[in-house]
Amino acid sequence: MACTPPVNYENYTHHDLLCRIIELEAKLRVLNASQPPPTTPPKYQKKPRKEPKPFDPSRYHSRFIALKFAYLGGNYNGFEHHTNNTTPLPTIEEEIWKALRKTRLIFPTFAAGRSEEEVCWDGVEYSKCGRTDRGVSAFGQVIAVRVRSSQPKGKGGEEGVGGGENESVHDGVEDAAAEPTWDSVRDEMPYIQLLNRVLPSDIRILAWCPDPPADFSARFSCKERRYRYFFTNPAYACGPNAREGRLDTDAMQVAAKKLEGLHDFRNLCKVDPSKQLASFERRVFHAGIHAVGSSVSSARSVGNGVTNGFTFHSHHLSKPDLYYFEVRGSAFLWHQVRHMVAILFLVGQGYEDPSIVDELLNIDSCPGKPVYDMADDQPLVLWDCIFPANVDASSRDHSIHDVAAASGHEDALEWVYVGDQAGGNDAAKRAVPGVDDGLYGLNGITDSVWALWRKRKMDEVLAGSLLDIVGSLGSRTSSSGGAKAVAPRPEVEEINSRSDRVFDGSDRPRTVGKYLPLMQREKLETPDVVNERYAVRKGLQPRAVGGSHEVDINE
Repeated sequence: MACTPPVNYENYTHHDLLCRIIELEAKLRVLNASQPPPTTPPKYQKKPRKEPKPFDPSRYHSRFIALKFAYLGGNYNGFEHHTNNTTPLPTIEEEIWKALRKTRLIFPTFAAGRSEEEVCWDGVEYSKCGRTDRGVSAFGQVIAVRVRSSQPKGKGGEEGVGGGENESVHDGVEDAAAEPTWDSVRDEMPYIQLLNRVLPSDIRILAWCPDPPADFSARFSCKERRYRYFFTNPAYACGPNAREGRLDTDAMQVAAKKLEGLHDFRNLCKVDPSKQLASFERRVFHAGIHAVGSSVSSARSVGNGVTNGFTFHSHHLSKPDLYYFEVRGSAFLWHQVRHMVAILFLVGQGYEDPSIVDELLNIDSCPGKPVYDMADDQPLVLWDCIFPANVDASSRDHSIHDVAAASGHEDALEWVYVGDQAGGNDAAKRAVPGVDDGLYGLNGITDSVWALWRKRKMDEVLAGSLLDIVGSLGSRTSSSGGAKAVAPRPEVEEINSRSDRVFDGSDRPRTVGKYLPLMQREKLETPDVVNERYAVRKGLQPRAVGGSHEVDINE
């Protein structure tokens, strides 16, 4: 095909050029219409995620275990979850349930029409030891629950321990048909690490018990609960020459010892008519005031004639002496510990004599509780729960009449604590022996608790420094070095005598005007009257004395 010679446009007029352009544009449109559109490379697209396979619980064994854990209660609405009861803050029980579900350790039996997002313990043999109130912390709370196990099954997933589908590993007994190399502690799932990874940082699993006794109940098998209530001395800021705010810990110790033994504590608790309790007797194994570590000079014990409750050793307001009231008992009534602490604070401030405890425990002379406020919730801690040997939960007896138990119990459960070499390590993750064991190392429990502590410690240091600066104000010197003349001031006690202040364990004391002794105050109705009125309103029959319903562990 011969090439077309180039067109010489130099001799084209303006009109000829316009016509030529129109002609070429028309040919270009025809040419473009006859050609397929150019293909552009497709944009990169991620492959859609595959739907996760349904989790089949029948492929796994389950086992009955106990868990011991700790929590700081300031961010929670108490421990116990109540169905259809929306609270402004979550409960500890809700967080524990969500963690167990997220890690697929429990498989509750949901009733028809019930959402699987609701807290449900049906079918998992769940029990709890204590029901702490809003703001109360715990360092030894215990629950029992049936959880998924890593115990291997036979072919088809239907053979294994016990030979039945989803049969349990219980009491540490293994069937001969099971994998002989599998150890029920060493090779078990790392329950502690699994749960701590998904729980809030102020709730930490501390230990698990692989083989609780038969018929174990975290509530009824527990025969001793220990509470501690922390406080400072002085109880609140006061002047250098004033005794107001300083607690007489010796007097508090005398009053605390009167609480020991078997007593009717109806005047040292809050009556809950919905329980229809006919007996308010509880046994206290120990009650006493103790110094905290080295914050008190020579770490002395209280109540042995060595101390003077009104002596303040610290030179800075931000470094007061620290104490705690410890009480140990088989079971406690509603708000019993906080009522006892409130009375001890009244004794420590000198408003009441230690003999007030005897008067409140004497229900013949004082059948109705005087009107008074219980102590604040924040400093209270459920310190530990004790499960002695040979305890059969079927007895449902809280041992308030067990004289032999008056000295307390020793815990007999075999706990596997975080960091123990016996078990609890995550075999699926590379770990440094002795470091990445759930206690130390990356994401260890110490790491998370340290971060929590450090933040609050920095707040304490900053606020304490400011408090010391404020406390040092008021003493001015002249430019020549001599002290300025300061007009004499009336004593602080004389100023504050216009209105009494009562310490209740919170950040500030309450102003009460002129303090009125407890035995001169209005008395509340007796529990019998309160129970009867509630029973009539609800159409209930009052319960008889005795029975498991009297085991009240709500503090």
